[in-house]
Amino acid sequence: MLRLISVGNSLPYSWPVDISATFTPGNVAQLTASGNAVVATVSNGTAPIGIIDDIKTKAFTSVSWDELVVVPAVGVPGPGGTLITDVEIKAELRNPNISPDSFVSIPVSVQLIPRNGVVIFPVGTTLNLDDGGTGTFNSIKTNVRYTYQIPNIIGDDSTQGSHRVTVWFQRGIYQTDVFDTAASYPLNANLFVNEKGMLTTTQPTPNHPSVGLVTSPPTPLFAWLEFLFL
Repeated sequence: MLRLISVGNSLPYSWPVDISATFTPGNVAQLTASGNAVVATVSNGTAPIGIIDDIKTKAFTSVSWDELVVVPAVGVPGPGGTLITDVEIKAELRNPNISPDSFVSIPVSVQLIPRNGVVIFPVGTTLNLDDGGTGTFNSIKTNVRYTYQIPNIIGDDSTQGSHRVTVWFQRGIYQTDVFDTAASYPLNANLFVNEKGMLTTTQPTPNHPSVGLVTSPPTPLFAWLEFLFL
């Protein structure tokens, strides 16, 4: 989704849409050639022109940002005086149907079962939480981020009638829940566009230009990225 916070009096531009493209509001657009026509498609980050404000997708998605996962664990002695688990421990996330390439777990590495929304702490995972103040680590704590498909809601195509896509290209402040969950978003960090047309703080190559700045990072309670588009 895309929210306009402050964009002045300017209006967006409407371009013919690439019929093969899929996108949601908040993706970034760029122009490409299709036969003899110039059409708008999802940017690969090299020549972004603006922010898409239409939907053309097969499914709706959303973001879970810094979801806390805590599991009790019985520790056995490990290297360096640590306590580790000697069995696998499963935990269920808030949402199933997770996009595997969007998934990040910090600071503990886990195995993901994306369709069911389940994570597995493997044998040998170090206990890192004293839950209850017992004086001994008795749990494992990590934070996860991911994009997931919202179940039972089919996609939509707001370009079907006009065959055109709305793109905001002017300087302004926007909010979106479409961004790269694998990146972190410090205040005032430069924003780029990845190969999927999502905003990210990771510059894919030196040839990928900056398109904006982070003005308000996402949080667990408000998983939206606010940014200044330049």
